[in-house]
Amino acid sequence: VNVKGVWLGMKHVLPRMNDGGSVIITSSVAGLIGISGMTAYNASKHATIGIMRATAQEAAPRKIRVNTVNPGTVDNRMMRSLEEGMAPGHAEAIKAEFIKGIPLGRYVQPEEVANVVLYLASDDSQFITATINVVDGGMAAY
Repeated sequence: VNVKGVWLGMKHVLPRMNDGGSVIITSSVAGLIGISGMTAYNASKHATIGIMRATAQEAAPRKIRVNTVNPGTVDNRMMRSLEEGMAPGHAEAIKAEFIKGIPLGRYVQPEEVANVVLYLASDDSQFITATINVVDGGMAAY
């Protein structure tokens, strides 16, 4: 889904879009760094960045902007489930370990990612294309 879904979306949606639109691909900070034990996921998120860069060039003559948003660790139900699954009964300790790798010292909130997506979809970003928009509290700096 991470690669094929994005590629199929570009293949079938771009030709039907009005000129001047915006496409925002959800990637991940994993598309910028390598995370041990997550090779396939890392590779798939790197691929979404490649798809974005190529389609941004292809769509530019029609003034369609194509960008990625690359969240770090998001504070959501999926993350809480992962923490609990890694060490049943010790999720808070797992979370504390994850947070050690985030310079700003916390997980990103879903609303913070949404704000970046809203900006990229707005006319305020009409000259922004082919960019990687990282929302990770500095996680990719390591």
